[in-house]
Amino acid sequence: MAASVPDTADGYDINVALGACARAERAALNQIYAREAAQMLGVARRMLRRQALAEEAVHDTFVLVWRQAGGFDPARGTGRTWIYAILRNRCLNILRGEKRTDLIADYEPFHLVSEDEGPEGALLRLCETSRLRACLDRLDPARRTAIVLAYANGLTHGELAGRFAVPLGTMKSWIRRSLLVLKECLA
Repeated sequence: MAASVPDTADGYDINVALGACARAERAALNQIYAREAAQMLGVARRMLRRQALAEEAVHDTFVLVWRQAGGFDPARGTGRTWIYAILRNRCLNILRGEKRTDLIADYEPFHLVSEDEGPEGALLRLCETSRLRACLDRLDPARRTAIVLAYANGLTHGELAGRFAVPLGTMKSWIRRSLLVLKECLA
């Protein structure tokens, strides 16, 4: 196997750093973090569309990189590809609602525990004569609240399913059908 060529003039080589992580050298993980974290956060933010979830995904990725660095094989690809595959998989798991419903099962439906504006407040901000408000008023109250929570508060399908105590597939159907009704109404 040929010697690895550093990625930059200062000698940073992610493959070498991953090998050092496998030997439990914390400085190597710090080096990878310093070089990759900002870009990884951008990728996670694009996938998850929420800063807090993106930060969680990047954190979880670095924990997994630290724990699994011994499983990295440079013959199968670059270290950068390997860590971004871990990040992608972590983001997809979050999008699938992994453990998201556990975080919100305590909430009563339609009531927000945080001090952020609730769905009713977001609806009240809409002008009474706006087309969007008129179209939202056509929806079933539960579905209207779900749509507002999804788009005004950024809740995921998994979070909404937990809040409304319905299966994830049901919530996805509610959102999809409600969006079709709104699209038709606004057209």
